[in-house]
Amino acid sequence: MTDLKYTIKDFKSENEVRWCPGCGDYAIMNAVQRTMAGMGIPREKFAVISGIGCSSRFPYYMSTFGFHTIHGRAAAVASGVKAANPDLSVWVITGDGDAMAIGGNHFIHLIRRNMDLNLVLFNNRIYGLTKGQYSPTSDRGVKTKTSPFGTVEDPFVPGQLVIGARGTFFARSIDSNIKLSQEVFDGAAKHKGTSVVEVLQNCVIFNNGIHNAITDPNHRADRQLILEHGKPMLFGEENEKGIIFEKGKLKVAKVGENGVTTDDVLVHDANEPDPTIHMALINMQLPDFPVAFGVIRSVSAPVYDVEMAAQIKTVQQTRKIKNVDELLNSGNTWEVTTENGSTGKDCPKFEFK
Repeated sequence: MTDLKYTIKDFKSENEVRWCPGCGDYAIMNAVQRTMAGMGIPREKFAVISGIGCSSRFPYYMSTFGFHTIHGRAAAVASGVKAANPDLSVWVITGDGDAMAIGGNHFIHLIRRNMDLNLVLFNNRIYGLTKGQYSPTSDRGVKTKTSPFGTVEDPFVPGQLVIGARGTFFARSIDSNIKLSQEVFDGAAKHKGTSVVEVLQNCVIFNNGIHNAITDPNHRADRQLILEHGKPMLFGEENEKGIIFEKGKLKVAKVGENGVTTDDVLVHDANEPDPTIHMALINMQLPDFPVAFGVIRSVSAPVYDVEMAAQIKTVQQTRKIKNVDELLNSGNTWEVTTENGSTGKDCPKFEFK
């Protein structure tokens, strides 16, 4: 860390931003830029890696190093970037189609390995760049260009995949709440290991209003649970509602009714190694529950690139073979000689050594 003082402008490139007017991507980029500006890290220490999709134009708009890769491979390329340059702050920008479909295998193995990088998943539950096909996170029954009679499959829940792949960090935000997004991005940047931040994002052209039930100002307080580590899970206009644990399940209760007090409300522990409650929070859905936002899980575990660097150092210090010549002359070797045993070009014969 340094005493560098950046502003958001320092992370904006000169390229014209070509997202649709009103797209939620603008707010997400704003939050990422604000986060980077406050990290005290030189701009040349940042690398932004993306795949394919509307969100993946992100590197062009950032005054950092960047790489616009191919469909679904952002996580794989970013892993290589981090492994080769462990001092970089690497950010993966991807969408629900890019990460959950063609990139699904790379996504889960990145998390399993626990590479020290940050993945931001833009989730608008549609394929936007390819003009409105349903995606792996689209709800069952939704009608799109590729499902005109409604989908007949259930969607992925990104947080479930993170927990299932032994993820150490998962957070959720929403594009319209820049302050919350900046807070979770800051937490992701400080986490050692793979951090996954799902941002619910609005596509104004092909899936406009998909998150309105959550973001509607008239109901927002009752439909969003903003989690903070070490604080009770309260929500509502006056924090009059809370999440309690009853009969092995989460339940919404009103403080002051049926003997429920604030002492009965669960206190959020993002650092709990057991993912049971974290998974339950990820699974909460309207209308029975509010949707959980903030840092849901943040636990410690061995970090792949750190372990890899340590292993290489150990092998270098203890290895018997230290260069290519020693390698080529190790084990069983063959030497070409002449009939009289000297080296030469005539009548070669082979001797096993």
